[in-house]
Amino acid sequence: MLKAAIGVDIGGTKINAGLVDGTGRILTETSLPTEASRRRVMEQARMAIDMVLAQAGRLAESVETVGIGVGTAGQVSPEDGSIVFATDTMPGYTGTPVRKILEDAYRLPVHVDNDVNVLAVAEKRLGSGRGVKDFVCVALGTGVGGAIVSNGRLLHGSKGAAGEIGHLSVRYDGPRCICGGIGCLELYASGTGIARLMRERLLLERPGTGTETADITAREVAELWLQGDESASWVMNQAVCALAVGLAGVIHTLNPEIIMVGGGVADIREPFFRRLREETERRTMGSMLAATRIEPAVMGSRSGMIGAALQVWEYGEELE
Repeated sequence: MLKAAIGVDIGGTKINAGLVDGTGRILTETSLPTEASRRRVMEQARMAIDMVLAQAGRLAESVETVGIGVGTAGQVSPEDGSIVFATDTMPGYTGTPVRKILEDAYRLPVHVDNDVNVLAVAEKRLGSGRGVKDFVCVALGTGVGGAIVSNGRLLHGSKGAAGEIGHLSVRYDGPRCICGGIGCLELYASGTGIARLMRERLLLERPGTGTETADITAREVAELWLQGDESASWVMNQAVCALAVGLAGVIHTLNPEIIMVGGGVADIREPFFRRLREETERRTMGSMLAATRIEPAVMGSRSGMIGAALQVWEYGEELE
């Protein structure tokens, strides 16, 4: 009988859930809106799981569901799988006992972690992290997330918040971040940060363009950069240099073999990675830089769901 686990990727806008085997193969999947503003995150997550279980029952091959893995936005307690902290994009989610709710509902082993940590699990088992003992994942999205694998084990820290690379301060005199810090990496290299910088730049250069640029996205900025647009080039230089400062700090602190960068503007690959490597080299001790490769993350858009499910094999004693 084929063993499979349910992987649940809980984001601010949608929940992806699927039945995944130990090789990362998706047997069936579904997607639902998170409805975070209505405080229905766990109701929607359970509905998605129920849909996957119903689909699994119709599969031609015989499948045993051996557990549930969850990757979620927010800071997750490694002790009990509850949400230590979530931002205002998911009101009321802080304190939610995710693991207990799902264990009580489905009577299956449940593993819960931060969304970037489960990406690291996917990379470790299926991607660039295979056979690598020390690596760091950086996810460029609405924010900037990070995950650290040291000696083959994912680091959680005392409260599950290890790897918050997006809140490294890269400018001591920068603006205040939503986290309360100053000059955080997320302000410059995230999708929201790049879009904000572009809007501010255009307002300086072309007063009165606020309405026209209100909805500009980081991907649009990146495309303009590739076309040689001067404003976009200035913005992307700010983003790349800020990220390079952060990566240099990571290299000097953790001495990883690989730093994998994925999501957002990293999806354009070159020339983004060429510029990122150049700027990181300018800021890093040569002997340490020589030991570290900066590479694109190889897992695709479903990696959150796959990595969530693979936690069952990564941590589940029941499969030993």
